[in-house]
Amino acid sequence: MTKILITGGAGFIGSRLSSDLLAEGFSVRILDQLSTQIHGSLPIGLDWLESPDVEFIRASVLDREVLARCVQGVTTIVHLAAETGTGQSMYDIASYNNVNSQGTALLLDVLASTPNHSVNRIILASSRSIYGEGAYFCSSCKARQFPGSRLAAQLSSHQWDPLCPSCSISLTPVPTRECDPASPASIYAATKYAQEHLIRIVCHSLGIDYAILRFQNVYGEGQSLKNPYTGILSIFSTRIRRGLDLPIFEDGLETRDFVHVADVSRAVVACIISSECISNVLNVGSGQATSVYSVAQQLNVALGREAPLRVTAEYRLGDIRHNFADISRIKKLIPEFPLVSLSEGLTRFAKWIYDQPLPEDGLDRANQELRARNLMS
Repeated sequence: MTKILITGGAGFIGSRLSSDLLAEGFSVRILDQLSTQIHGSLPIGLDWLESPDVEFIRASVLDREVLARCVQGVTTIVHLAAETGTGQSMYDIASYNNVNSQGTALLLDVLASTPNHSVNRIILASSRSIYGEGAYFCSSCKARQFPGSRLAAQLSSHQWDPLCPSCSISLTPVPTRECDPASPASIYAATKYAQEHLIRIVCHSLGIDYAILRFQNVYGEGQSLKNPYTGILSIFSTRIRRGLDLPIFEDGLETRDFVHVADVSRAVVACIISSECISNVLNVGSGQATSVYSVAQQLNVALGREAPLRVTAEYRLGDIRHNFADISRIKKLIPEFPLVSLSEGLTRFAKWIYDQPLPEDGLDRANQELRARNLMS
């Protein structure tokens, strides 16, 4: 039976991927330290790790000795292990760099030092955040433009939308392609981009095929409801269930590309079973832009509630305004991609939510930490 190593495999995406791989007849080896921020101090809901086809190793991706054991006997590595969250990365810099960049370097160093390994493909979970503001079109210049990160002065004056770097007029967001320039606007994004470079260079050197998947905003059943730093739908769902309002940054018209975890897992599985060499970057998203205000409204409907939406005009440094993916490449691998619409995905998410314990709301605490460090206003 073919065995797949999934680092960070007990998390949101990893747990769904493991289930799908087991259904496909694979066995999986999970390496995960069960972070308290994601799983809570007493992790629950992980009974599936006791399956006879699942080998679970609780350890950090920074443990070289454990990594050396983990790579033995596997054909594919799905590298999900990472610190996540844009805002938190801006002040927990060393930790993000250590886990994301150094953890990836250590994994690759172990492979380079293990001549008898059987790994022939590595799949990296990267992020749409590496694009920064991504792609726009200027009607005056008649060209695609790639504005830089929005500055604090722009945000404080509520100039939310980036302007053309050539002629300074308003821009229209367009789908961002994998070949478009990267412009990380946060430490998290910078570490994900560093991971990409490490994977590409080392895999080329070692003759290992790779797939770098730039995930958009992943949501769905199984995502952590305990982490107040990432996952807008999980954060909003907790506040809705607690009868609280939904504070929406900027003017609420900032957009994101929401992709259901089932489609994300489908993309990873397709890369695992592909008989063709990939060695490329692929966007994994819906290809559709949805405003934060709109998705909050839709989540209210899905949960059958009417939580007040409060547009705050607050902002976080490092956040982007718009970004949605050109998904032409992933559709060549999976022509019907994606299968789960936002409406269907929110319905499934809402049904799952009501079967979960009601978590504490940590959003105010997380925002206070950002304000104290002058990263939010």
